[in-house]
Amino acid sequence: MTAEGFQQLRLDGVTRRFGGKDALTGLSLTIGRGEFIALLGPSGCGKSTALNCLAGLLPLSEGSIWQDDRRLDTLPPERRGFGMVFQSYALFPHLSVRKNISFGLQMRRVPRSEVRRRTDEAIRLVRLEEHARKLPGQLSGGQQQRVAIARAVVLEPSLVLMDEPLSNLDAKLRLEMRTEIRRLHQSLGLTTVYVTHDQEEALSMADRLVVLRDGRVQQVGTPEELHTRPANRHVADFMGYRNLLPMTVAEATGAVVTVEGAGFRLRGTPVGRVRVGDEVIAAIRPEDLVPGSDGVPATVDVVEYQGRELAVEARTESGVALHLRAAERPAPGDKITVTADPARVLVFSS
Repeated sequence: MTAEGFQQLRLDGVTRRFGGKDALTGLSLTIGRGEFIALLGPSGCGKSTALNCLAGLLPLSEGSIWQDDRRLDTLPPERRGFGMVFQSYALFPHLSVRKNISFGLQMRRVPRSEVRRRTDEAIRLVRLEEHARKLPGQLSGGQQQRVAIARAVVLEPSLVLMDEPLSNLDAKLRLEMRTEIRRLHQSLGLTTVYVTHDQEEALSMADRLVVLRDGRVQQVGTPEELHTRPANRHVADFMGYRNLLPMTVAEATGAVVTVEGAGFRLRGTPVGRVRVGDEVIAAIRPEDLVPGSDGVPATVDVVEYQGRELAVEARTESGVALHLRAAERPAPGDKITVTADPARVLVFSS
């Protein structure tokens, strides 16, 4: 079972408006064959709108979509040749696993022997051989999602679209299904566009991430690029830089700037151009705040156990909340001093 070939899928200035308001503005993106692309962002950022435009479920207000030299946005959904996996599974409750998976092939009037062969292969790929005769109601949530994925890939689509397919599963199943989806993607050479609001999910699965905010692209890059070098404060916020501290630039000397505010100073690395006197945001990951004698004094407020480490919220003397990690349990009320490597403190224009 292999996906239909094409070299690239291209979105040119894709825009979608609802009642005069842009839900998605000027999305331009080229997706290579076999790539796994994650559309990432908070609720209402435009990621599901982008997916529905790709699927043909929403017409474009502006722009175009191309698969190599073939224009797609003028075609109805059924002629685009895409597979889609929904958050809600959308299985037929009265049909067995096998019949759910084979339904699309039968609607396309594929010969019976070919339907049987491709359905058997899809069932094997998602490891549901023992459940083929069961109804969806007899399956767990993870098994139902496997059926939904098999139903999409059995059509051998040129592109698979996935709209938050794991959001209804518990934490353990989400981890298992992440691995399963990545395995299927790699083994079948699928081209996949995956919508999620979970940055950990996106980082672990995607070849490239597209971060959206208010319908506009904030950054496109590999997981490593977005994790270590977010383009702006909004991407940093979404990629785990939980400490976003309003500060003012006190000194700017080349690759390092000194910022101050709320009674303390930090040294950091500017992202873009900042000058003395600028209002900025200093972004720091919790794991990058470490004990230091010449750092910021704070008082431990809340401690949360998270397995191998503890999540700690502390407050500075001026009341600024700092989020950090600790290997040993501090007690609420303990006095601590924290600092961060200037390379780990990103300074953005506010």
